[in-house]
This record gives sequence, structure tokens and C-alpha cells, in this order.
Amino acid sequence: MIAIDTSTEFGARVQQHLDNDLIIWLVTVDGKGTPQPSPVWFQWHEEKVLIFSQPNTAKLRNIERQPRVALHFDSADNGDKVVIMTGRATIDTSLPRAIDLPPYLKKYGEGIVSLGMTNQSFSDEYNIPVLVDPLTLRGF
Repeated sequence: MIAIDTSTEFGARVQQHLDNDLIIWLVTVDGKGTPQPSPVWFQWHEEKVLIFSQPNTAKLRNIERQPRVALHFDSADNGDKVVIMTGRATIDTSLPRAIDLPPYLKKYGEGIVSLGMTNQSFSDEYNIPVLVDPLTLRGF
């Protein structure tokens, strides 16, 4: 697990991304060793990144085969302010569902509605929790 030192400029930027960004890029590796980036919704949850997935997706198969992943946020328009984490992903069905996490629903309420879904239907469809334990953090 990493420690984010919010007293530094970089640590404050990381925390700002974790608190405010709607999308994080999850990079898994397929069976041929090719990186597979996917934009995903996320919640910073107990110092880990929580993602909900639909079942039977390529990213879940990739995680089952190779749990090492990378996560990154979009950079500034000029390519500055890069934040990249690497970590270990686990599929953990003991975690709460999206509907049971008010901060997640507050963050993505508008997005859920834009998908034509309710909180319940979203939780029913995106019912596989993936937890990423960040191990390294870098950026510039």
C-alpha cells in the first residue's frame, strides 16, 4: 500500500484526482501480453481504488490471469501533471455493492441516469467489485 503525502504538491494533486476525477484508466494485460486500457468509474475506498464491473468482461479475465495492473488519470492538456499508480487487483464479491455506497452514488448519480439506469439497475448490472491495492505511485 502507498502513502499519499498531501503536504507535497504532487501528493495534493494525487488526492485531488482521487477526490474529484470521474474517470481513471485501468490497464490490464491480455493473454498475449498486450496492455488493455479501459476508462472506468472508481471510488477511493479505504486507501484502495474500488471499481465496479459487469460480469464476464475482458478486464475481469485479465485480472484473474494477471492481477498486476496500472491506473492513471488524464493529464493536463499539455501533457503535464501525470499521475500513474501500479497495483494488485482482486475481484472481491464480499465488498459492498454500488447501491450500498452513498459516496459512489453521489459521485456517479448523474452518470447513472445518463445511462438510462437507476441506482438499483446499475448495481445489478455492474455487480462485480474490483479492488486495486496501489503499490507504487509516480508522476510529473
